[in-house]
Amino acid sequence: MALTMKINVLDIKRLDLNLAVVFVAIWQERSVTKAAARLALSQAATSAALARLREACGDALFVRVRDGMAPTPRAVAMAERLEAGVADLWQVLTQQQGFDPSSASRRFSIGMSDDFELALGPHLTRLVRQAGDGVSVTFRQTNRHTVGQMMNEREIELAVVSGTVKSAWIAHEPIGHSGYACVVDERAVHCPLPLSLDDYLALPHLLVSFSGRSGIVDTALHGMKRARHIYAALTHFSAIPAFLIDTRAVVTLPSHAAAALARMSRLTVCAAPLDLGSYPVELLWRRDSDGESAIQWMRSQIKQAFALAWEDAAAVAPSERVSAAASENAPPRVAPPR
Repeated sequence: MALTMKINVLDIKRLDLNLAVVFVAIWQERSVTKAAARLALSQAATSAALARLREACGDALFVRVRDGMAPTPRAVAMAERLEAGVADLWQVLTQQQGFDPSSASRRFSIGMSDDFELALGPHLTRLVRQAGDGVSVTFRQTNRHTVGQMMNEREIELAVVSGTVKSAWIAHEPIGHSGYACVVDERAVHCPLPLSLDDYLALPHLLVSFSGRSGIVDTALHGMKRARHIYAALTHFSAIPAFLIDTRAVVTLPSHAAAALARMSRLTVCAAPLDLGSYPVELLWRRDSDGESAIQWMRSQIKQAFALAWEDAAAVAPSERVSAAASENAPPRVAPPR
């Protein structure tokens, strides 16, 4: 039997629940000034609320440091439960009626890196357009390192990221996995496909990397005491065709992006000659929007788009390779590395 905590009404009346909101804002912003701006309060009012919090808790909670406000151990211990509690309270108070995309006027802001934008984006926008003319989507560049700040500042409402993001105020749902594949201009590389490891290492490599320094391939090769020559490093997957067409080179990238690029160009996808494993893909949204019917609807659309994108990148035998130019009717299929 579930236990229900009895709240003393007289005690709760002495405690301003707005202080929990102020705590969460300072915790997330690490700044009284930024927390005040986020809450549309004056800095004096926010400082006064912090003083009341300190008195109620018998702890400094946040202390001034060189670059802002640092939480005390007591604040760290409180933070996760208060974040979750404020988000749950907001969800209860903002429950809405069902979302009807056929009659609604709504723009969604969705964060994802451009490999997902290439693979999922077209499917998602087609689904949204079929649902209603008043619904639109704005894509914003993000990844698991930047998504927290962008959601915190409400620049995005939902996100698709590789890997796992852990935060008490960000809800997440695993929606699948992806792997890696190679992309080449088959007419330019003059190598049999799929590439052997020796042929792979003999080719110059394009790198797509957030940092621009190295990637998962270099980590795997280091363990094999091998190395590759990277002749150019890019920050966007969409630039690959401009660099790779008519060029004797190879790029290794997520299999969903490989399929999307091959579909829109004459590039060819083949299995990577080394085991690069796979990684989870997650759908994220703010916990305080959990009960919003419009967000629930868009989450379902994103999951449908993900499923369609992975149909495009369906597995093939490692000995096969797929070129979009080879067939106008058959979409490319990508072999994930073993």
